[in-house]
Amino acid sequence: MRIPVYSLSGAIAREIDVRDDVFAVPFNESVVHQAMVCQLANKRVGLADTKTRAEVSGSTRKLYAQKHTGRARRGDIKSPLMRGGGVIFGPHPRSYRQDIPKKMRRLALRCLLSDKARGGDLKVVERLDIEAPKTRQMAGILNALKAGDSVLVATTDPQPEVIAAARNLPGVRTTVVSTLNVVDLLSYRVLITTEDAVRKAEELWAPNKAKTEAAR
Repeated sequence: MRIPVYSLSGAIAREIDVRDDVFAVPFNESVVHQAMVCQLANKRVGLADTKTRAEVSGSTRKLYAQKHTGRARRGDIKSPLMRGGGVIFGPHPRSYRQDIPKKMRRLALRCLLSDKARGGDLKVVERLDIEAPKTRQMAGILNALKAGDSVLVATTDPQPEVIAAARNLPGVRTTVVSTLNVVDLLSYRVLITTEDAVRKAEELWAPNKAKTEAAR
């Protein structure tokens, strides 16, 4: 598969060949959905906790006699039926963690990368060099690439200038290509990355361990 490489001015500089088994994979909706649900579940912190009648502070004295009062039978003040009493079947600390096979997670990433490549939402630039961390400069690059207002910028290594230039732009997030995940790729419409980051992605997520050069 061939994809265009853009300059920072928005012009197509050339085209490069990328691996079909990373950037031309048929979209598998069920795998992508399962990977997304797994990632969102693993982010949950199950710390909600309610007190049962055994944990509520209060006297265990029976409020009044069992019989001959004409009232309903009543136990102590910690009963769940009383105001301030215990909670029945309330939440307690738990883990929401789900497991997903590594091959399935990688397949979901390849499906999303391929979908963006097919739809023209993958913008590969020659390099992403920013002389000074200026928001105006990053906004100009995004406008030149016609990226819109939902952009994920992925580089090979953390670039402080890029991070600082993009942090004040709404709808723009920066990351490194090795930490790309399903939720981020689904949350942002356009993925902007460098040519080196594309090669890194091929190295990380190719279904086999053959070198990228051998597949070209």
